[in-house]
Amino acid sequence: MIFNCKSKIVLTDKQKTLIEKIGISYEKEGLQPVAARISGLLYVADNPHLTFDEITEALQISKSATSNGINLLLQMQRIEYITFSGDRRRYFRLKISNWREEFKHKIEVMAGFNSLMREVLAIRTKETPEYNERIKELADFLDYVFQQLPLLLQQWDKEKNNKI
Repeated sequence: MIFNCKSKIVLTDKQKTLIEKIGISYEKEGLQPVAARISGLLYVADNPHLTFDEITEALQISKSATSNGINLLLQMQRIEYITFSGDRRRYFRLKISNWREEFKHKIEVMAGFNSLMREVLAIRTKETPEYNERIKELADFLDYVFQQLPLLLQQWDKEKNNKI
């Protein structure tokens, strides 16, 4: 199947605003601004997969910025590309089918941080009990979150399947 993607992407003002909001949200997580906007565009665009040129044109960014943003998102495994028989272009799309794996990865990162907090507590001076207690409270809360998240996901799956 060959897609004719020579048509210009036209974004509404609402789409542009939402792309910016998504971009800012991802920037707060540490993602670079262009990569954050590319992610926003891929969520908002009418077509679920876009070519390099479509991304460049829609966001009005340079080819270099587009390339860097796409490469970062590919490296982070937030996007993937597909091809279509008879068309040499790559089409980029979000990897939203793996949201569970991404969520689990974030939990693993938090678990690693929690492990570090436990190590910090083990070596902290006893002369700062209030500060030490705040660190302990954070570590205890993260322990609680790790216990509850699998149950929460199971409950969500159960409720989602009951609606079907």
